[in-house]
Amino acid sequence: MARVNPFKFLQEVRTETNKVTWPSRRETAITTAMVFVFAALAAVFFLVADQVIRMAVTLVLGIGT
Repeated sequence: MARVNPFKFLQEVRTETNKVTWPSRRETAITTAMVFVFAALAAVFFLVADQVIRMAVTLVLGIGT
C-alpha cells in the first residue's frame, strides 16, 4: 500500500477547494427561499390528498354517519 503524506494531501485538498465555484449570498438566499416554498406546497398538497382519501374511505366504508 502506498504511503500518503498528510501535508501533501492537505495541499491538494486546498488546491481543489480553490477550484470550486461558490454561490453568492443572493443565490443562496433565493435557493433557500425556493426550498421553503416548495416544501410548503408539498405539505399543502399532501394535506389535501390525505383529506380526500380519508373522505373517500369514510364514504365507502360508511364510517361516522
